[in-house]
Amino acid sequence: MQHGDFEKLVEEAIDEIPADFLARLKNVAIVVEDEPSAEQLAKLRLRKDLTLLGLYEGVPLTQRNAGYGMVLPDKISIFKNSIELIAQTPGEIKKIVQDTVKHEIAHHFGSDERGANKAAKH
Repeated sequence: MQHGDFEKLVEEAIDEIPADFLARLKNVAIVVEDEPSAEQLAKLRLRKDLTLLGLYEGVPLTQRNAGYGMVLPDKISIFKNSIELIAQTPGEIKKIVQDTVKHEIAHHFGSDERGANKAAKH
């Protein structure tokens, strides 16, 4: 899939997030990257047999306090090559992108993996 087409899928997935949640996204950049960097993988200590589809890096809203400020935006990365690796059809790519965007946004709101997985399914 062309990079621009994949970016459109990510934009569509963001547009599907309920407006009340989108309004509360604070200081977050959502980007498409081909694959996770070596530094991202090392920080996560991800097993070699796992594929990372997306990643939230930042300070969740639940951990921000009065001292939070003057920081770089949080970053949600959606990994194009990883998603394409496991998807069999364009429809599957779209569904995985939607689920991954929801999952990573849930982390911004303070959800752990279990909570983020539930959010991705709704």
